[in-house]
This record gives sequence, structure tokens and C-alpha cells, in this order.
Amino acid sequence: MSKTTENYQEHMDKTISVLKQDLNTVRAGRANAALLDQIVVDYYGSPTPVKNLSNISVPDPRTLMITPFDPSSVKAIEKAILTSNLGINPSNDGKNIRLVIPAVTEERRKELTKLIKKMGEESKVAVRNSRREANEAIKKLEKAGELTEDDVKDEQDEIQKMTDKCMKDIDSIVSGKEKELMEI
Repeated sequence: MSKTTENYQEHMDKTISVLKQDLNTVRAGRANAALLDQIVVDYYGSPTPVKNLSNISVPDPRTLMITPFDPSSVKAIEKAILTSNLGINPSNDGKNIRLVIPAVTEERRKELTKLIKKMGEESKVAVRNSRREANEAIKKLEKAGELTEDDVKDEQDEIQKMTDKCMKDIDSIVSGKEKELMEI
């Protein structure tokens, strides 16, 4: 495996991990601490992720409980949640913040399914772009005389096999998330 192929493999792995992280933030009607991963709080003038400022627990399937390490940060965390695109109103008792995840309506399920498919398609585009870049790099190596025609063919075949596997993985991840969404 050449350096170009290894770099391509790293790009694909990174694309899949980003897709998984993004899909974790999709609110599917079930309480999941990953919903708060993208929320950043202005904590003493510095943007800080909620998970670094508090303990996040799931007391029941529809509730997230946020317990800040510093009780004075409750208002800042609540404000960050309200300004985020979560669509959940937090309630606080002075020490803890509760997020009650509403049940997902059929219309919202359809919207979320479209969003999930869009995320999957964006990941596929990223993989295709990486494949194109890898093939261009291989062609440059051939022109520079570092690779023979047979080596170029082998490298391109290897990259295509990786691309096909990655596409199947993305489809599998997206369909798994859709199935999870429909089970709720």
C-alpha cells in the first residue's frame, strides 16, 4: 500500500467517524448525552463544551440531566441550550438542568430521515472527492516516473475497492440510524 493509498484510507476513516458523530446529534426521541456534544457555553469568556462543564446523565429514556460542576454556570448552560438548534426547552432547579425529550411526530420523523440521508450523501461526496484527489496524486507520480503503468492500475483498483467498502459502510450506518428513528 503506497503513501497515497494510506492517506486516502485515513480520509475515509475520518469521513465515517464524522458521519457517526453528526448522526449522534440527531434528536431521535430518545435521550442521548451525545445530543449535547455540539453545544458550546460561553464560560468566563471562553467557549467551552457543555460536557466539559458538567456531568450529563440519563435518568430515564426521555430525560437528560445536566449537573454543572460549577453551580454558577447553570444560567450560561441553559442559555446555550436555548440558543442552540436542539428545539428543547431546559428547566432548571438552581443546581441541575433537565431536558425532557419530546416524542417524535410522524412529520418530524420524515424530516429527520431526510436529514439523515442528506448527511449520508454529504459523506459519500467527501469520499468521492478524496478518491479523485488520490487518483490525481497517483497520476502525478506516474508522470514523474515514480510509478509504472501496472503500479498505477493496481493503486487505482485498491482505491476503488476502498471507496466501494466505504460507500457500503455509509449506507449501513445511515440505514441503522433510520431504523432507530422508526422504532421510537
